[in-house]
Amino acid sequence: MVSERSLAVLRAIVQDYVASREPVGSKAIVERHSFGVSAATIRNDMALLEEEELIAAPHTSSGRIPTDKGYRVFVDQLTDVRPMTRAQRLAIETFLGESSDLDELLARTVRLVAQLTKQLAVVQYPSFGSARVRHVELVSLAPDRVLCILITDSGQVEQRVAELPAAVDEATLASYRSRLNELAGNRAMADAAESLSGEFADVAPTDARVLQALAATLAEQARAQRQDRLVVAGAANLVRTEQDFAGSILGVIEAIEEQVVLLRLFGEMAADEHAVAVRIGRENASFGLGETSVLSSAFEIPGRDISRLGVVGPTRMDYSHSMAAVRAVARYLSRTLGEN
Repeated sequence: MVSERSLAVLRAIVQDYVASREPVGSKAIVERHSFGVSAATIRNDMALLEEEELIAAPHTSSGRIPTDKGYRVFVDQLTDVRPMTRAQRLAIETFLGESSDLDELLARTVRLVAQLTKQLAVVQYPSFGSARVRHVELVSLAPDRVLCILITDSGQVEQRVAELPAAVDEATLASYRSRLNELAGNRAMADAAESLSGEFADVAPTDARVLQALAATLAEQARAQRQDRLVVAGAANLVRTEQDFAGSILGVIEAIEEQVVLLRLFGEMAADEHAVAVRIGRENASFGLGETSVLSSAFEIPGRDISRLGVVGPTRMDYSHSMAAVRAVARYLSRTLGEN
């Protein structure tokens, strides 16, 4: 246990080190912060923080830097996640409001968050894992080409063209439509994909081949809605902070490129009272990201699974500002996507 003043000293060390990348000494704390005590008293507080493994001395420096544990205490004690200014909120709404569709919106989102936080930004693409197939429609484009339309109960419409092994007239196509709706209708996406992947042994061989072509196309559409993937921007920000990593950042980049790693990490992150989840340093070691901090906040589109928006960077980051930016943009996404 440390005193309130010691926690305030830790807070000063984190803020100064994040701003300067230089170890922080007692004299600098006295000069920059209004504690009203002597440098000797601050040194005693720093000794206590060091005993608690919240700060450490790099090499032979007289100053101290926060440890992963120190950053964790700092974030847990953080009470003033700085809200975005009115100008910043307007910039978010203006920049993201110009998007014409979901793909562009998410691409703009990660670019904006990367600019706001000066970190690498990631957004999880919303999936329809919780949606169900409401209806399957087949539209003839040519005797041997059909537009397969998959409609979910949340209003999502997925279209794909199927090339058929034989020509099909409208009456036959209507019978195929009924059969495929029996297989997929009112089923969850994963269940629909599995149901559509079966054999058609009770019909003529030609009909079976055509039905299998149509069913395979629809199954691919259903599976596509289950695919979790990330949109990433701001890799240059990560490269610019390379000196904040003890070794090469190549391992960090490889872990990020292996998207399943971040997706699993996102899945384990629980939001705090600020509606932001934070994992720091060693807490990410099992994911190959032991020298990074990962911040995320959830957003949701009706009918889709909850998705996350976040940033990845060194443990030496401006947590208050980054948390506020991630939270503000995630809230904008939830509000905008819920309305549209």
